Formats: sequence, C-alpha cells, structure tokens
Amino acid sequence: MAVFQKPPLQLAAVVCVILVLTCYFIIFYNCPGELIKEEVPSTQELRLAPLTTPPSPGPCTCSPGSVLLKDCVPKDQYEELVKRRAKEFQQQKARSPSELSKLLFALPNSPLQYPTQGFTVRPLTPTLIPGLALHAGHRSSYKVSLHVSKGILTTEIPSEGVKIQASFQFDKHEAVFPITIKQPQVPVLYDMGTDISSQVTITTKTFLRYRQLKVLLNSIRSFYSNIEVIIADDSFEPEHITGEHIQQYIMPPAQGWFAGRNLAISQVTTKYFLWVDDDFVFTQDTKIEKLVEVMESVPELDVLGGKVDGNQFYFYLHYEEGEEMEGGCLDRKSKQKFHPLPGYPQCSLASGVVNFFLARTDAVQRVRFDPKLKRVAHSEFFMDGLGSLLVASCGHVSIGHQPHSAQNKDEARYVRFRHPQKSDEDFKLQLHFFKNHLKCVRYE
Repeated sequence: MAVFQKPPLQLAAVVCVILVLTCYFIIFYNCPGELIKEEVPSTQELRLAPLTTPPSPGPCTCSPGSVLLKDCVPKDQYEELVKRRAKEFQQQKARSPSELSKLLFALPNSPLQYPTQGFTVRPLTPTLIPGLALHAGHRSSYKVSLHVSKGILTTEIPSEGVKIQASFQFDKHEAVFPITIKQPQVPVLYDMGTDISSQVTITTKTFLRYRQLKVLLNSIRSFYSNIEVIIADDSFEPEHITGEHIQQYIMPPAQGWFAGRNLAISQVTTKYFLWVDDDFVFTQDTKIEKLVEVMESVPELDVLGGKVDGNQFYFYLHYEEGEEMEGGCLDRKSKQKFHPLPGYPQCSLASGVVNFFLARTDAVQRVRFDPKLKRVAHSEFFMDGLGSLLVASCGHVSIGHQPHSAQNKDEARYVRFRHPQKSDEDFKLQLHFFKNHLKCVRYE
C-alpha cells in the first residue's frame, strides 16, 4: 500500500514472474497471492469486490436430425467411458487455460490508468508494468494498493516513508487486466526461394490405384517439371514409382487415409503443401501460384481450397460447447460459408473445403490427421482444427478429376475398401463422443 501526500501522476510497479503461465495481474480482486500489508489511516474503507463473470455454458440443443452419440456407445462400456472422458476433459482444460478469455469490464469514470492488453512478461525477469497512473482530484493523501495473483510484485517509488501493500485500489475504483507470462517465441521461418518448387510440395496418398496415380504424375509434370511430389503408399503389393523429384513412402498395408496424410505431410520441407487425391489431374486452370498469392497476401490463412472438376465444395461448422458432463453439439452444413476475403472476391472464408487445397505445413502439422480414421474421414480434420485453423475456399483455381473407366483387379479391390461399413461409421461416432467431447453431431 502506498500513501502519497501529493497527487501522483505515474505509479512504478515491477512484477517478477516465476511461473511459465498465462495469468492475471489482479487489481482490487480477492484472489490467492502474496500480500504485504500495513494499515494506514484512511477515511475510506477497503472493499474487495468479485468480478462479474458469465455463467457456465448450459446444455446445448441438438439440431433436428442429429445423432445422439451416447446411443452409439455399447451400453456395457458407457459408464466407464464417461468417467474416462470426464477425467480427460478436465486435464485438457487444465493444459489449455486462457485467462484472456475471462470477461472483463472497463468501468466508466475511473481515475485508474493501466494497460488493458498486450503486456507480456518473461519468466524470472523483473518487468516494469507500463502505464500505471492515478488521475484523481486534489486531496491531502492518496491510498493506492497493488496485488498480483502469480509472481512477485515490488514497487519503485522515490518518496520517503511510503508503505507498500501488494493489490491495486483507489477508493471504490477497481481495475483488472491480464498479463501474459511466457518466453519469447523463437521464429521458425521458411525460405520461399525464387520459384514455386521452393514454395510448395505436392502431397498425395495412394492405395491400389497406380494407373490413376501415373496419370496424375504425368499431368503434374506437364505444368510443373521440378516441383517435389510426396506419395504415401499403403498398397498390399507396392509398385515402385520412379522419376525425379518424387518421394514414395511405403507403409504397412491398408493403414488408411489419415495415416497416409500424416506420413506425407511429415516429410514436407516447404512452407506450403498442395493436397491432391491420386485420381485428380492437373489442367490449365490448376495454377498453384494463384493460391500461393492469396496465402501470402492473407498470412492469417492456414488452408485454402479450390474447385474439383468445376465444383467448389465447402462447408460451415456450428459448434456449441454445451454442459460439461453432456458435451457439445456440432453441425456440419454443406455449401455454407462466411464473408469474402478482402481483395479476393472469388474467395470466401469457410470451416472446411474439398480435398484439393493449399495449406501451411506447420499449421496442419499442429492439428494433424487422426490416424484412427481409416476410411470415413475428411470433415473430421476440420472439426479437430475448428478454432485454430483459418480456412477459405476459392473459385478461380481448379483441378480435374479423372473419368471412371473399366476397373482392373486392384481397382476392384480398392472399391471394396473405399466404401465404409457400418462398423466404420459407428467407430467414427464413438470417436466424436469421446475425443471431441460431443453430445450430438449432424452431417448435412
């Protein structure tokens, strides 16, 4: 607590943080923390007032046609599964707290000046809190108190005989602002080089469709002779694919769609990768440079989809958190999107896009493709990335789809694997129940 005989214009306070956490600097708030206190005569009683916070989310409402996911869990496993899910959910919340998401109110006519956001402190580094000041009318003395919820708070005030208490208060006025405690992040940069081959790697996954894969590769080389192509292959009897700037990674047989995607993307060394299916074909309209131009102009973007055979597929995900024990509600709505990208009217923000997309390598690697999903999987990647990936779809870049033809033996075998069984659908819904903490889901 500091008592001043003159109106102070600036307050100097230093916080030294000892935990690598995101926390609040608490001003006039009753919370744990070390408090140095000495009583000082005052005509004003000190009162601690809790912050007003919104209530916890209540149960969400499942849309008509949604699948109630608890019905997909075997009854003899349900009780134990729910206990494990609840425990895992609490651990996930503890690992990813966000004090910055708490609701703060800027009260009117307050004489307190303080940083409202953007104050970052390194662990174990004394740091001056910028901008602390008191703007109050003239009086014989001023009582100000400071309090920090985590770390150690000290002050630097030149006046003699000033007594210090940790917390920040003046009369009935209070202020709360967050401090982010973290190490500065070391940059990880990609050298874009001078041409498209140093900027983008083409990735694909193949299984028993070498005829289509060769058509795809020939079409790529017609337009991009030096670009790197990475192939993840989980065929039963792998066929060696030769050629310059081609990397083929052989997997154990039938590992599945998402496992192959993870393998291919794990080997990308460029800033971006272009995902294509093995039965696509490059055309005059497959201009990778145009997608790169958009991504470079809007660096917040993570995934940018295009058209396949003239069709532009995208979807919107609507998610409500719901009550903690029940879980959330998720809807996938096809052909719905958000507003256009500024400067690119042919592109619009969306929640998910088609299997032809350009993506930032590091952003997708952070979300990753769940290898548990072998055959029933595409939207699920964007569900896992909701809230962390910024996605858009563009209509000015497209790729072709190879026409269907008579099947050979391997291709007929592929079809039997390609189409999901009921057990695959049931497994996916059970995964939504546990992994995504959902009460219900609807695919539209």
